[in-house]
Amino acid sequence: MEQLGFEGMPRRLYACTPSRLNSWLDCRRRYRFTYLDRPAPQKGPPWAHNSVGASVHNALAGWWRQPYERRTPMTAATLLTSGWITEGFRDQEQSTTWRDRAREMVSGYVATLDPADEPVGVERTVATRTAVIAVSGRIDRLDRRGDELVVVDYKTGRRAPDGDDARSSLALALYAIASSRVMHRTCRKVELHHLPTGSVAEWEHTDESLDRHLRRAEEIAREASEADEAYRAWSGASGSRTASTDPVPPEVDALFPPSPGPICSWCDFRRHCPQGLQAGQERNPWDGLH
Repeated sequence: MEQLGFEGMPRRLYACTPSRLNSWLDCRRRYRFTYLDRPAPQKGPPWAHNSVGASVHNALAGWWRQPYERRTPMTAATLLTSGWITEGFRDQEQSTTWRDRAREMVSGYVATLDPADEPVGVERTVATRTAVIAVSGRIDRLDRRGDELVVVDYKTGRRAPDGDDARSSLALALYAIASSRVMHRTCRKVELHHLPTGSVAEWEHTDESLDRHLRRAEEIAREASEADEAYRAWSGASGSRTASTDPVPPEVDALFPPSPGPICSWCDFRRHCPQGLQAGQERNPWDGLH
């Protein structure tokens, strides 16, 4: 079904990732800072917990790209060490401590895997579209279990996710839908693998639950797209801008209100948001470690 805009012209599909959709839901001001403002406001310092997560993800992806005979726990540990990201830590001692913890994390995890059980994809980009959105994203791992596909997402945070997290995840549902369409194979199951505890949170979607997630994504996309268009209409009329010399007018800024709360302490753009400065205390880059 063709979606029409003004004067019968087809409306442009809203191109997005699950992260962009979730950013709109979490805080529309942060969404504007991230995806619309050019130049974007300067971010705060890198977070150490993001360095841990990225290092672990990279090591696991690299492990699956090794030939079968090299898929050992020792290889995983070596990949983690050689690719360790040092940004955000308090000092070298803290970085080394967490590197060693992460090394144990990935070597212990891969010890539970069958190195011969080749995934369908590792860091695999999938995409799909409807009459409203063109969504794409990168999956940590896509497995084949019998005749069906399973979306696997790695987690390294302090809290172990549960089944409700897997069930409610918009990203995982969209990955499942896109994987099914790209690979022409049923994909309903999604899993969150928590490396610190070794736990797995899973959910088996139905066609109906996946469709609900897709409709929700379209609703978010419609809201964000309308705000994007208003922003572009203003920025196109005013030319290039910077936050200091050409502030967003009130009527446009009102489309991107902040969502102040405890999460503001962890926002990369907190310094640029008066409400965020008041809502949450300043955090050190290493405070997200556990």
